[in-house]
Amino acid sequence: MPKIKEYQRQKALQIYINLLDAFSKLQLRIYKHSKMFLLMQIIFFLLALISHEHEAIAAFVPPYSSVVVPVNKHIDAVKPLYSVQIMTAFVNQQYMHANFLIDLDAPFIWHECILQWNTFPGSCPNDTLCTYPASCEEYQCTEVRTTYSYQNPSCSPVTNDSTIPDWGYCTCPVNVVNPITGSCSQALLNYDELTVNTSNGRNVFTGLYGAYPNAACAPSSSFQSFPANVTGVMALSSSPYALPAYLYDPLKRIIALCLPSNLSAPGIMLYGTGPYNLLPHSNVDIRSLLSHTPLIKLPDSFGYFINVNSIVIKTRSIDIPMNTTAKISTVEPYTTLRTDIYNGVVRRFFKVTQRIPPAKAVAPFGLCFNTSTNGTQVSIKVPDIDFMLQDGMKWAISTANSIKQITKDVACLAFVDSGATSEPAIVIGTFQFEDNFVVFDLENSTFGFSSSLLRQQTSCSNFNFTLTDGP
Repeated sequence: MPKIKEYQRQKALQIYINLLDAFSKLQLRIYKHSKMFLLMQIIFFLLALISHEHEAIAAFVPPYSSVVVPVNKHIDAVKPLYSVQIMTAFVNQQYMHANFLIDLDAPFIWHECILQWNTFPGSCPNDTLCTYPASCEEYQCTEVRTTYSYQNPSCSPVTNDSTIPDWGYCTCPVNVVNPITGSCSQALLNYDELTVNTSNGRNVFTGLYGAYPNAACAPSSSFQSFPANVTGVMALSSSPYALPAYLYDPLKRIIALCLPSNLSAPGIMLYGTGPYNLLPHSNVDIRSLLSHTPLIKLPDSFGYFINVNSIVIKTRSIDIPMNTTAKISTVEPYTTLRTDIYNGVVRRFFKVTQRIPPAKAVAPFGLCFNTSTNGTQVSIKVPDIDFMLQDGMKWAISTANSIKQITKDVACLAFVDSGATSEPAIVIGTFQFEDNFVVFDLENSTFGFSSSLLRQQTSCSNFNFTLTDGP
């Protein structure tokens, strides 16, 4: 049994023994004291016992500071995407695993599963995840439908007409929006259970941590546009029905995300405080490499936003409107810029890269370069693109995160024109923060970023996922 669960079991047993001993002593006192005095004795004793147990719990320091899951990159959908692998049901003495698409905007978790109210052993079909239904009469149903729902005009109104055999209650259909296609469908709200490994930021422990969210079950047809073997959406937004809302003390509300740039090794997501350590520099806490800027909350969105004051390329600033807001996205593959900002960036970038032979543009990009000399591919190096943020902070976008190799002969500036009226004006896509360590600190409402880890001779794929029993 994992250490954390064993500790909880032993502690519960000890509390039970203490209570039995306490009540046996109280029985003797019945013969010695009046009823009023006895009542006072009981009250004082129970208060002392509760205080003692709270002190014992407060004194306990868990061996972990965070929970950890691997992050995988997928290129078999219409655009590059990223997933986390999480344990779900415990079947035949082992956990089932599922891959969830990372979504920083989604208001709640939804994935492939079915509802089953009578979950006795063997009642769930093989290789199927069964979860308990939420009723349409419960407050969670009303909240998710009205306040913490997907906002999409293509979604149909939900009703309370559905149920499951022999249950006797109405289920709770909720609208879900596919983050790849934008299409709307319906899923059924449930009571779920997700399990992850604990970590000290350097190693993965065998000890487990359970979360019990209200998620939603969707049919397998909802995931046809998803990468292979990805059958869910992991909501990491600020919504009270997203995953962070179900992870409690001693974990702090801090999401650390490091997207891998290749398919051969996973990146990492940690939830909780640091330290954060990557090989080969396991003695270096990645937090020491981070700069920070405030997170901005926008109405009608559960996503994460920052202010961008200007964009600088080789000491020249591209003017952008005051209070320009940038959204951080895990489903947009490349940074999109409103047309007025995009044109200024492309003009400046073209000017500082005139030594590199141009190539015909390849959609969706507008500026491309020839990377072949006499039939041999050559690497190119370009100036950083610096996003100047609030309080004078700078997020440097290096060559690895600004130039996308399309073919052996052609590479392009990996920024996309999003149109003249797009809002927000800037959406920072995943290519721009692959192999960057980013931290969404919901405790202090700040966004931390490292710029490219490649300059530190490490990458997001360098976390040590070897299981250990802990310190």
